[in-house]
Amino acid sequence: MRTRIVGLAVLASVLAIGLFGLPLAVAIARYAVLHEESNLVRVADATAVSVSTELHDGERPSGLPASVDNTELAVYDGDGDLVAGRGPANDDLVEEALGGRIATGGGDDELAVAVAVTHETDVIGAVRVASSRSGLYQQVMIAWLAMAALAIVAVAAVWLVARRQARRLATPLEDLAGTARRLGDGDFSVRAAPVGIAEIDSVGRAMGRTAARLDDMLARERAFSADASHQLRTPLAGLRLRLEAALHQPDADPRAAITAGLTEADRLERTIDELLALARDTRHADGDPLDLPVLLDEIDRTWSPWLAERGRALRLVVDQQAPESRASTATMRQIMAVLLDNAAKHGAGTVTVRVRDAAGVLAMDVSDEGPGVSIPESQLFTRRAENAAGHGIGLALARGLAEAEGGRLTLSSSTPPTFTVLAAPRTPSDED
Repeated sequence: MRTRIVGLAVLASVLAIGLFGLPLAVAIARYAVLHEESNLVRVADATAVSVSTELHDGERPSGLPASVDNTELAVYDGDGDLVAGRGPANDDLVEEALGGRIATGGGDDELAVAVAVTHETDVIGAVRVASSRSGLYQQVMIAWLAMAALAIVAVAAVWLVARRQARRLATPLEDLAGTARRLGDGDFSVRAAPVGIAEIDSVGRAMGRTAARLDDMLARERAFSADASHQLRTPLAGLRLRLEAALHQPDADPRAAITAGLTEADRLERTIDELLALARDTRHADGDPLDLPVLLDEIDRTWSPWLAERGRALRLVVDQQAPESRASTATMRQIMAVLLDNAAKHGAGTVTVRVRDAAGVLAMDVSDEGPGVSIPESQLFTRRAENAAGHGIGLALARGLAEAEGGRLTLSSSTPPTFTVLAAPRTPSDED
């Protein structure tokens, strides 16, 4: 790119100099000829005036001006015969001058002019002045060499400026190429610094937006992997439990175990779909308000056997005056799965799910009889590594789901440990 920019600039300067320089060189040559002819005419006129009286009296002219700069001066009488100075015996320019005109011309080696010598109104002779063309050509050549030197200086200046501009344009593009390579290697934190060139800055901003989108997409994919591994443990454990129970009763009808296994498989598929929707930043609501009886029935059927296997119980306490919520059933299902799993793994005793009215807002409490939560709430809902001890991915996921639906998840009591989900209330516009 740098070579092309420099080459194009130099070529453009050479063309411009050629288009202006060649006509100017021709004009200089013509001007030199005209200027020399003007000088010769001036010398010839002065000589004609000085010899006019002598030619009229029939005398041979004397005291002619001395020849300078390789000029030849000759005086002719009215018959065209050379009477003084140096010049050709017969000359067409002299014949033309004797007719009363200023004649210019000459051969290949000289430039000559001839003017008439008059006395009153009569032409009585002619004066011819000639100079060598080699001296004229030498002057023209000196002017052309000066023009060529200036042209070389101009091209050199253009070359220097073009190199600087090429570097100014190429360096940001090379930086963009490096940024693109880092982006291709997976470094989504790269950003192109502005350089003050609108087009390049536009490309840099577009690359920065692309990097941000890719970073966000990768973060969502990683979050999905972590959330999926966390949320699928409980359904897989339930499926395994039912299959093991069926295996321990080989003589029993397998239909019940198969039906329960299919139910757990459906739950796994539904969990994956909902987590994918979260990873793609889409709403989980399907347009219908929270179906609380269905949700509580799923909780009872799913978690009661799971807790019973561990010698614990699940208790549902429902306030019949609990308000409706516009939160989706899918979202609340995932939130409650996180809270119940947390209570089952880290708590003790009976797990209680309480549904109540909290100043016109639907509240769902999940508590157990464990020793309590000692972790500060600011850390409790912070996403940590999947293998970190204690609470981590699940609670952060649950809070994110609640906030995405316009609700809130808090630790309302540390002893006994109680988590409260406040679901967004249903409004008249939702009913419309």
